[in-house]
Amino acid sequence: MALRTSTTERQRRLGAELRKLREQAGYSVTEGGEFIAMGRAHLGHVEAGRTAIPAEKLRALCHAYGCTREPLIEALVAMSEDSGKGWWTEYRRALAQPVLDLAELEAAADALFSYESLFIPGILQTPEYTRSIFRSSDRPHDDLERAVQFRMERQQILTRPEPPSLHTVIHEAALHVRFGGVTVMRRQLLHLIRMAELPRVTIQVLPFTAEGLSAFSTPFLLADSHGSALQTVLVENPAATVYIHEGDAVLKYRQRFDRLRTAALPPLDPAVSASTHESRDSLALLQHLLYSLQEA
Repeated sequence: MALRTSTTERQRRLGAELRKLREQAGYSVTEGGEFIAMGRAHLGHVEAGRTAIPAEKLRALCHAYGCTREPLIEALVAMSEDSGKGWWTEYRRALAQPVLDLAELEAAADALFSYESLFIPGILQTPEYTRSIFRSSDRPHDDLERAVQFRMERQQILTRPEPPSLHTVIHEAALHVRFGGVTVMRRQLLHLIRMAELPRVTIQVLPFTAEGLSAFSTPFLLADSHGSALQTVLVENPAATVYIHEGDAVLKYRQRFDRLRTAALPPLDPAVSASTHESRDSLALLQHLLYSLQEA
């Protein structure tokens, strides 16, 4: 049994889901291992994400635990059979594992929901805007251009065949912070409008005038994968990247997103002519900001 020296978020998530099923069924690690002729230590390593489990044993274990949710079982099997290799693996030497985990999470998602308060979402940024953020950050980037390229490659999921849906709410404050100066910010706002033309991308702006949402200042990303059988919330802070999987906690973030999108202006819709769209929608606000940048 070969043990991984480091684990990815996907590997840890698979193990955590198996541990959750075992604990819900009331079995010990030893008892769980006996169901599939696996030793206590071996199953412990599986639950920690340090070693793999064959698909047939995974299915047998889930059924032994009394799990009847076939979509969940098949989602776990898909996770176990996933090699974890993608375009992001080329960046292993240049970027930290949490950054690679984000790309893998996005690539496996069916739907993405995000809220940003001070930045344009990374998956919607221009290279110049990204470069400006990295230069102003207190986080060192030994290879800045590689980091910029990585963030741009994340965007390819939005234009691939069968892309995930993306629904993002951006606080108006993020549209006023001029990373890189007037020209860079103007190009970034124009890029947002172009990205909103994609059929599965929805962009809304939360205006300064929105009331009662001070508690929602923390940015987050909610990802649905395998037909919502697995849901993940990612919350980034200066100290660490936190992944949340627990049902009640995920539900709170989903409810939080619903409140944010309800309070936000109507979505960007570049297909609607300027003469017919609402005077106070996300597109009108961006056009007003573009005009102010032109005058600056």
